[in-house]
Amino acid sequence: MKIRCKFGLWWWCILGFTLVTLFGFLGRLFWVFDLFSHFRVQIFQIGLVLIGIALWKRWNQQAAVLAVLVCLNYAFVLPFYLGKPAPAEGRSLRAMLMNINALNGNTGRVLDAIGQFNPDVLLLEEVTPKREYELAGLNTAYPYRIAVPRNDCFGIMLLSKVPLSQTNVVVLGDAGVPSILATAHFPQGEVSLIGTHPVPPISAEYSKHRNVQLAALPQIARTQKYPVLLMGDLNASPWSPYFTRLLRDSGLKNSMRGFGFQPSWPANIQFLRIPIDQILYSPEIVIHRRAVGVDTGSDHLPVIVDFSLR
Repeated sequence: MKIRCKFGLWWWCILGFTLVTLFGFLGRLFWVFDLFSHFRVQIFQIGLVLIGIALWKRWNQQAAVLAVLVCLNYAFVLPFYLGKPAPAEGRSLRAMLMNINALNGNTGRVLDAIGQFNPDVLLLEEVTPKREYELAGLNTAYPYRIAVPRNDCFGIMLLSKVPLSQTNVVVLGDAGVPSILATAHFPQGEVSLIGTHPVPPISAEYSKHRNVQLAALPQIARTQKYPVLLMGDLNASPWSPYFTRLLRDSGLKNSMRGFGFQPSWPANIQFLRIPIDQILYSPEIVIHRRAVGVDTGSDHLPVIVDFSLR
């Protein structure tokens, strides 16, 4: 009886692993399935453990099935390790994205991180009026800014060391959350900046709002006069079908490609971290370095890219 129970549990493990792998491909059918697409790396790691158990028990057929599923998951992760970043010729520019957490953020640690990485342009998300006041010390280093503070989790602020023009605050979709558009005038040339923060896909309604906002971004990106740098907590990983549609329709590239898996949320649970804080860029921009920054007390880690214009 004990042997049968253990064998039955094992088959439930295989079935569960198969289902969570397949659900990740069916996000367009049901919003819950899309959530599974974000955890390709974690599913891959669990699969390796199951393969180890199968080989230890000499269940070779089950190990072979698991290996196929593991390879299927890893096939979506591997491309981020391929390609060699282009070396910078002269001084590169730096952009930084930080979701500073409206509820539990730590302003002191946020300021320390900004001072450590010293970006040329900085997008802050979840900016409340109180947090905007606490960050007023950045006014000297970043004299150019667009601030839309809110008392919820969707305040947003763009800070820049270089002049900004054509600044605009827009609402994409029906969720009512602001996005920022601006042109940054760097010495090397102009860059169109887009800062956005869709709502999290925690329900069918919120998932729809997020998807509508992501679907609106390609049109915004394609109508910009200059090369685009799109930054934001998109609440979508690179493996969500709605994120891949954003890349396809906008012509933008994912800055994580060539730099490996760089998850940013949740900051306090390392095994569950997924890359939902995104910096996307036009082909006219070259990314020289991409990194995830230090813990700032938020549930998100900062994302930093060094770039230049072709």
